[in-house]
Parts: sequence; C-alpha cells; structure tokens
Amino acid sequence: MLKRRYKAELIDDFSIQDERIDLALRELKLVNTFLGGKATTAEGFRILRKRACAFRMLKVLDVGSGGADVFGNNTENLSITALDRNPRTCAYIEQHSPFIAICGDAQRLPFEPKSFDVVHASLFLHHFSEKEMTNLLRSFAEVSKLGIIVNDLRRSILALAGLKILTMIFSKSSIVKNDAPLSVLRGFSKSELQSVLSDCGFKHFVIKRTWAFRWLVVIVL
Repeated sequence: MLKRRYKAELIDDFSIQDERIDLALRELKLVNTFLGGKATTAEGFRILRKRACAFRMLKVLDVGSGGADVFGNNTENLSITALDRNPRTCAYIEQHSPFIAICGDAQRLPFEPKSFDVVHASLFLHHFSEKEMTNLLRSFAEVSKLGIIVNDLRRSILALAGLKILTMIFSKSSIVKNDAPLSVLRGFSKSELQSVLSDCGFKHFVIKRTWAFRWLVVIVL
C-alpha cells in the first residue's frame, strides 16, 4: 500500500485566477463523467434517501464544488448550493451551472446549524490532513439534518499509474497533469476512513468501493 502524501496541489493555490482554472474544471468534468464521479454521487444519494427515509426535495450543500458538475442531470429532487473558496471557480459555477454559488471557506462554514438536509463533498477531503478532515466532517454534521455524502479517491498503485498515463496522453491542463497523481497519493485506504469516522463519533455510515478507484462514504445522522 502506498503511504499517504500531503504535498499541496496547484488547485489549492487560490492566487491562480485565470483561464488555467477554467481548463482544469472542464477536464475534471470529463473525469467525473467517465471515471465514476457522477455515478458515485448518485449512488450516495440513493443510499442516503433509503436509509434516512427521505424521498422529498433535499436541500444540499456541495462543499468544495469545483465545477459543480458531479450531479449531472440528477438534480430533479435536489436544491443545491455550491460552496468554493476560489473566486474564479465560483464565477465558473455561476456561468456553467444552475446552482447558487457562494465563495466561502469550508473550514469556517458561513451557515446556521441544520441549514441543509445533506452536505456533499466530492474530491474534496483528500486535500486535508486527517485532523482537518475530522474537524470538517464535524462541522458538516452541524449544518446537516440528514447526513453527509463523501465521494473521494482510493489510493492505489494502479490508480496512480492509470492517471499518469491518461493525463500524459489526453490532458492539456498543467494543473490537472500536476494534481491528478498527487490526488491519488493523497487518497485513502478504508482503514484511514474508518479511523476518521470513528474520531468524529459517527455511528451509522457506509463505506463502499466504486468505479474507478473511488470511495463512497454515506453518513446518516
């Protein structure tokens, strides 16, 4: 098993406020479409709705939204607020999605307790240390009524090799070429996820492998 790394990714450099962000977000949309992002999030909502008996319209906070594309067309019963710290990313969301975009810090959520039914985080938690993840998930629980859905990366040699090859051949984004392998190295093992969830005190959750080299975590509050 590869050891988890903590080197910062370029996408976390909020001084980047130009077309490099736009190109990276367009390429990440393809990643979410073809490498399991959309399918994993959709499965997460299916599981949460069933376990929480919640089949109505859900008010969702999408934390660290990026391009806010991971929901695809599965938004009929979702009212989504997208939160991202990068102003350029928020402008991209406003231009390319129907969602409300708020520029804010996930580590200091600007919302009242229980403001949302669900907090969703896709390809977001791997940007943080385990201690930071614990604090983030606890704060997500404070603003959520029903649960939390996490869609993130499974660390493996195969995933690392595959992404290096794919980005070398297909990517035109300097950010994606740099960050894709780092993202895998910052991804998780199942035991690491279980440890963080235990530290948070969560009792009811599902951890599931999904395509491609993803983890789906569904926490029922």
